[in-house]
Amino acid sequence: MPMSVPGNERQRRQWRPPHHRRPACRRVFAGFTLLELLVVLVIVGIMLGAVALNANPGDRQLLQNETQRIALLLQLARDEAIVRNQPVAFEADEYRYRFLIRNDSQWSALTGDEQLREREYRRAPLNLMLQPSSGDRRPLRIVFGHEPVDKAFALTLTYGGQSATIRADGIGNFQVE
Repeated sequence: MPMSVPGNERQRRQWRPPHHRRPACRRVFAGFTLLELLVVLVIVGIMLGAVALNANPGDRQLLQNETQRIALLLQLARDEAIVRNQPVAFEADEYRYRFLIRNDSQWSALTGDEQLREREYRRAPLNLMLQPSSGDRRPLRIVFGHEPVDKAFALTLTYGGQSATIRADGIGNFQVE
């Protein structure tokens, strides 16, 4: 068949297998859309905000953390007094706190225990108030005997207008408020 016959070209195009046809309009995407970039920026901003809040806690958060740590250590000191069958005391002033043990007739620092070692407050000075009051005696001292039942008390720590309280019920429960 001669090539000059009209319509032959159309028939030849239709006869080709489908994989040889080229799409009429093919888009090639390169890069990200503006919406995708904005979503990523929002996620990064939220993550940086969360890190900044945890990296620089305020006075309230620091005081709450310190009070929680002291409550756990008081519970440990109470248990230590029962296990050792010797009085253990928590002694605190405005800048630091420590734990003492009664040997014979005198109090000495509790040594050999990494948990009940002397520590300084992260923010100082702290104002400490014990209820019921033990008088104006400084440093403040709470004594745990070898008996499982003790006196109930409330220890309030105050710093920069913020306060947190440890309440002990006398039977080993310490609660932070």
